[in-house]
Amino acid sequence: MSLEIRDLHVDVMTESGPKEILKGVDLTINPGEVHAIMGPNGSGKSTLAYALMGHPKYTITSGSVVLDGVDLTHLAVDERARTGLFLAMQYPVEVPGVSVANFLRTAKTALSGEAPKVRTWVKEVNAALASLDLDPSFSARSVNEGFSGGEKKRSDIAQLGLLGPKYAVLDETDSGLDIDALRVVADGVNRYLADGTHGVLLITHYSRVLQYIKPTVVHVYMDGRIVASGGPELADRLEAEGYEQFEARADA
Repeated sequence: MSLEIRDLHVDVMTESGPKEILKGVDLTINPGEVHAIMGPNGSGKSTLAYALMGHPKYTITSGSVVLDGVDLTHLAVDERARTGLFLAMQYPVEVPGVSVANFLRTAKTALSGEAPKVRTWVKEVNAALASLDLDPSFSARSVNEGFSGGEKKRSDIAQLGLLGPKYAVLDETDSGLDIDALRVVADGVNRYLADGTHGVLLITHYSRVLQYIKPTVVHVYMDGRIVASGGPELADRLEAEGYEQFEARADA
């Protein structure tokens, strides 16, 4: 049940035409694993996240994305979600007029093919919110409308727990969080990982979150591809020494 990314090349459409951003990404994530992607601004980390989920602005020009034997490369976003892929965006969008409760129930129905039973579902939603330090009244608010940065990220992790995808791509889920909110979010991710059947691709700038969500592998990502991989100690090295040491590999 692996998530396999093979020689992935991706273009993004600009005013002057298509521009290649991903230049051959290779990565395999197995159940129970956390792969952390770390790289400087503008290196294409968010492009990787959006391309995996099927954002229409990003075109896969070659390579493949295979989840549990299913090639996602040419599937629509909703089809990728039903296959078991989840994306928590760096900047979650507001959806005025759609309550969190309705959004979650609609998403769960679309993924499972049948609507969850109202009584048990309400209990599940309230428990998921409480585990992220969100009041039950939160479910009546419009999705991300007027949410603080911390509320947006905690809401995403509540979705993760309730929808239970096979693999989650978390794009800078730690950005903008104070230490208390970071711990709450990390606890939610760790609960999702606890049974060993799920995997996470965690995109981050900082090693701080990796103190709470322990990575299996840390990848250094520069100029649209992975240039080095290692254990958790690699994140500490990056924090201390920066990315300059890997520039020659990125240019190779």
